[in-house]
Amino acid sequence: MTIQDERDLAGLMKIGKICAQTLHLMLDSIKPGMTTADLDRIGADALRKTGARSAPIVMYNYPGTTCISINEEVAHAIPGRRVIQPGDVVNVDVSAELDGYIADTGASMIVPPVAEPAEKLLARTKATLDKALEIITAGAPLNQIGRVVEGEARKYGYKVLRELGGHGVGRSLHEYPRNIPNYFAPRLRTRMTEGLVFTVEPFFNMGVGKIQQGKDGWTLSSTDGSLSAQYEHTVVVTRGKPIIVTALG
Repeated sequence: MTIQDERDLAGLMKIGKICAQTLHLMLDSIKPGMTTADLDRIGADALRKTGARSAPIVMYNYPGTTCISINEEVAHAIPGRRVIQPGDVVNVDVSAELDGYIADTGASMIVPPVAEPAEKLLARTKATLDKALEIITAGAPLNQIGRVVEGEARKYGYKVLRELGGHGVGRSLHEYPRNIPNYFAPRLRTRMTEGLVFTVEPFFNMGVGKIQQGKDGWTLSSTDGSLSAQYEHTVVVTRGKPIIVTALG
């Protein structure tokens, strides 16, 4: 969507804060021995208390409130019986709707003990999100996000997951621009316009960078069992620095 007035911005900021608070509550609640269904219930309860609804359920009838992916799972894993173990890399993705506005955010964490390679993967992915946010401004080419993300991945020897990237959001969970690649796409001539709302979400993978869909029709996993990390914010383009809708503070 494109922000039209202060009402739009206020509505988007409200659901963005709810998504951010829910995400961080879930991350803080992760403990070995709990299932991903247990963790999802924490997110579901938090959203329910605010009156917000899970966007994946509203838009796609997704069989869970949030997406919780572990280790070889890259994205969209359905909460269920999988037990969280020490050393697991856990990704939580929260998107929700309130009063017709939708925001989307995500982050990865490691359940102690922390292995150094995984720690570096997460830190570098998060730093790349921050670096990509720095170049978002009205008039800038949209494909520069992918240039930044791909450049950082190559610097550290990681792969980007070409099937996954950012997307427009705001009134729907996925809208114009439908795909914001995490790699440089020279044919993408779109420029960022003031008020445009979209997500920035770099995915870094430690393996060959290929994914496959599971039999459940949702879960995306690395083909070689390698670890991935993802961090995501919803932003609004301005003539200066972007407004980070899903910032916690």
